[in-house]
Amino acid sequence: MKNKSKGLFLSVIVLLGIAFIRIRMHYRTPEVRDYEQIAADTLRMVTEYNSVDYYVSGDTIAGVQYDLCKFIERRSGLPVAISLENSLETCMGKLENKTYDVIALSIPITKKNNERLAFTEPITRDKQVLVQRKKTGKEDDSLFVGNQIQLANRTVFVPENSPAILRLKNLSEEIAEHIHIGQISNYTAEQLIEMVSTGKIDYVVVNRELAIKNLKQFPNIDIKTDISFTQLQAWAVRKNAPILLDSLNVWIADYFSLPLQRKK
Repeated sequence: MKNKSKGLFLSVIVLLGIAFIRIRMHYRTPEVRDYEQIAADTLRMVTEYNSVDYYVSGDTIAGVQYDLCKFIERRSGLPVAISLENSLETCMGKLENKTYDVIALSIPITKKNNERLAFTEPITRDKQVLVQRKKTGKEDDSLFVGNQIQLANRTVFVPENSPAILRLKNLSEEIAEHIHIGQISNYTAEQLIEMVSTGKIDYVVVNRELAIKNLKQFPNIDIKTDISFTQLQAWAVRKNAPILLDSLNVWIADYFSLPLQRKK
């Protein structure tokens, strides 16, 4: 009887030990991937394919984000891998699961974004604008929006989980009227500009710099209605990668301190 009790006791101890190990494994601190781990591997950066950030012209790759990524590769001595995504939410999810180390996009530095991301020093200043078709002197000119108040009860499209959504919600409060927000997945802001130009949708909100870049290709669009004030924008990393963040700030400062011809 004593042997049975002893065996039962030992079995319980073993089971408790296994359970304790499993609980610790489940709640253990996630593995850190900061500069030291990246230096032994590859600096994984992600940006978006569009006419501003990263694009192919003939047999040449170019774009403001691509140029800065390549400068950092030379300046840091780290091998850099550049991936492309068309959704900021996807970028943030893959940043958190360590698929990527840096989101190389001009992301607005807002209170909401600060809760999830660690930002570099500001890289650009930009604002969000409404893209719509120009007046033509026809009946469809009733669709034209000349100021923010005229967005009341209209549907404005944005890429899914775009930073513009928060601004449009705030604007709806400011004008005391509802603005319908349509989110389109798997489309970039640039593709939505084309949809406005061809009449598939009437309005989209994008960064002004990107809108200006598309004026030549889509001369029938209007981008004169501002949706936001000028915003500071920056790259982003995980919050638990402070050494990488400090290093990026140094490299980015070096990039902008160099004469233009030396950045290439």
